[in-house]
Amino acid sequence: QVQLVESGGGLVQAGGSLRLSCVVSGNNFGVNDYAWYRQAPGKQREWVAGISWSGRTNYDDSVKGRFTISRDNAKKMVYLQMNSLKPEDTAVYYCRLSVTSYWGQGTQVTVSS
Repeated sequence: QVQLVESGGGLVQAGGSLRLSCVVSGNNFGVNDYAWYRQAPGKQREWVAGISWSGRTNYDDSVKGRFTISRDNAKKMVYLQMNSLKPEDTAVYYCRLSVTSYWGQGTQVTVSS
């Protein structure tokens, strides 16, 4: 059974930083792609960033230059480093095994102005 568990969310002031972590179990971690999504109150869930099995990354324009996605295959972890946070980044952030129905439970990120 594939499981993804996020952590690292919290309350931060605008301009601050947070690092989200996602531990993955139950699959062959190193051969899969992963992604981070977010869902703000009253809005649809949206894709934020993705990382391929080879380490290639891509980002939504709204976070490009501020967020960095990375992975540690030995630890079976996916990370999202978030810098220069803005109030509009406030959302529940989800880790996903790409192109599947496997999602984490989410972690709340709140950015105060």
